[in-house]
Amino acid sequence: MLSDDVPNDTARPGGVIRPATAADLPAIARLCADHAAFERAAPVPADLAARLAPALFSARPRAWCLVVDRDGEPGELIGYATYSREFSTWQATDHVHLDCLFVTEAHRGEGWGRALLDAVRDAATALGATQLQWQTPDWNTDAIRFYHRAGARARSKVRFSLPTHRPA
Repeated sequence: MLSDDVPNDTARPGGVIRPATAADLPAIARLCADHAAFERAAPVPADLAARLAPALFSARPRAWCLVVDRDGEPGELIGYATYSREFSTWQATDHVHLDCLFVTEAHRGEGWGRALLDAVRDAATALGATQLQWQTPDWNTDAIRFYHRAGARARSKVRFSLPTHRPA
């Protein structure tokens, strides 16, 4: 592990999973846009790369990002995972929240999703977290099947979002 508890590079046939760098931000923003479109979410902000920079690359990052970089195609990112350290009041322990895990459609089924999930799980262990938690849309049956095969257990909850600003 690196000093920031981010996994070192993990090579596999056809590519490598490595910690993101600031130079990756434009490609990460494109992957995020593709991910948002896939999940039928609102488009990402046009300045997403600039917004992500301080969260991922400050002296005390709020989150970490791993990318899948294809061999033979320098700089071609085909997947990413972002995660952050969180606290569970009920357990009185830290856990890691997997915010995003995405592999481009052309590279699904090649094992990159599982490799990313395993890399985040290893990072969570290094951070001292007792669990890895995330959510996926209930209509994404492929992801649900993938997570079940990885040994994850689903928990029924409804996710809410509330803007913090109040109308005048």
